Amino acid sequence: MKTAVLLSGGVDSSVALSILKGKGHDLTAFYLKIWLQDEFTSLGDCPWEEDIKYATAVCKQLDVPFEVVTMQNEYWDSIVSYTIAEVKSGRTPNPDVFCNSMIKFGKFFDKIDDSFEKVASGHYALTEKAGGNYRLKISPDPVKDQTYFLSYLKQKQLKRALFPLGDFNKNEVRKIANSLKLANMERKDSQGICFLGQIKFKDFVKFHLGTLKGDIINADTGKKMGIHDGFYFYTIGQRSGLGLSGGPWYVTAKDQANNIVYISDTKTEEAILKTDFEVAGINWIDYVPSNLERLRVKLRHGKQFINCTIQYLDNGNAIVKLEKGDRGIAPGQFAVFYDDKYCLGGSVIV
Repeated sequence: MKTAVLLSGGVDSSVALSILKGKGHDLTAFYLKIWLQDEFTSLGDCPWEEDIKYATAVCKQLDVPFEVVTMQNEYWDSIVSYTIAEVKSGRTPNPDVFCNSMIKFGKFFDKIDDSFEKVASGHYALTEKAGGNYRLKISPDPVKDQTYFLSYLKQKQLKRALFPLGDFNKNEVRKIANSLKLANMERKDSQGICFLGQIKFKDFVKFHLGTLKGDIINADTGKKMGIHDGFYFYTIGQRSGLGLSGGPWYVTAKDQANNIVYISDTKTEEAILKTDFEVAGINWIDYVPSNLERLRVKLRHGKQFINCTIQYLDNGNAIVKLEKGDRGIAPGQFAVFYDDKYCLGGSVIV
């Protein structure tokens, strides 16, 4: 099978490449250069230089052709501009979800010819054919499972996607890398948003939006507690980075028009837990579940599921009701739905 492998320079995608090589696939590895335009390198070193060094070494070791595909303009138009706009409006974006649906399994398809039957990546997920469609199955590693980030894939994309690491956990992947003595076997996992590398998200936001001094207000008493540099640096449920004594304090709301950040402390934490919220544009990967009252939802990447029900509204949006409350429900975030085995689809919190 002729397969294009998305190679990041990290251990996961490198082991995925080695697994497919061992299975006899006709492989070409591709590194997607999505780093920002040159003017933004003042934020820090370009992460792609080290990535390409490792990716080149792994491909040489495994005797796999390697190509670098420049997608900076596509990434800016689809992902970076969306991220900036969402932050500026006071919402909490998740660019990694759209990176997969719009770039890695989207516009990258236009960069390669149709002779590539599959596009493989190092995601921890599984695909399973059911009838004429494909399902997205949860990885057995509950911590590393990355179906949350793949929840906006369509059938056409999932049909062509291949996830060689789906049956493995992280420790097993590390062991494979060490047994093969891959050039990057000791490299640490990347953290944070994919296009930022080692750059802090706050620094990225500051570069584009600057600072805007405003008040931090106690939501319970109305008392001014301090000064912040801009409401867009904060997200609902945030605990760290407030720089206030006492507490611990949590961000409970933001007033964009007046540049106010509202906070509360643990004495009232139960009062700020939300048990329902509205979502728009649910992407059901395979089918709409017949029973919308016995689902699970992830509100962020991680191993925590919350039992939930979904009730559609006349406008096409839906209300999600949680079995237990969560303090970190913020507009712009993704709510991703599951049953016991499969990721069913995702939606954006209104």
